Amino acid sequence: MTEYKFGDKRKAADLTGFSPETLKKYRLIDKSLLENIHWVKVNSRTIRYNLTLLADWIANRDDSAAHRRAIEHYLQSKLSNQRKRPGQTIKLPSE
Repeated sequence: MTEYKFGDKRKAADLTGFSPETLKKYRLIDKSLLENIHWVKVNSRTIRYNLTLLADWIANRDDSAAHRRAIEHYLQSKLSNQRKRPGQTIKLPSE
């Protein structure tokens, strides 16, 4: 099972070799990095990058089908996308 780690712009920049400004361009202008896939907005001032998918994105820049498979694997691995077993109940903390 793949573990998906998230990090700030400095960790993402170190991993990819791109500057934080270039990563921002790929997020907002070029749209190569997809929200809720390659990065998530935690709040109005905080972005976290999916370091695992960023590494795959760099490795598969010339093979979009391979990177698409990595994205599909990530989406299927999210707990929110797991199938609920019959009789299983999910309890959330009370507010």
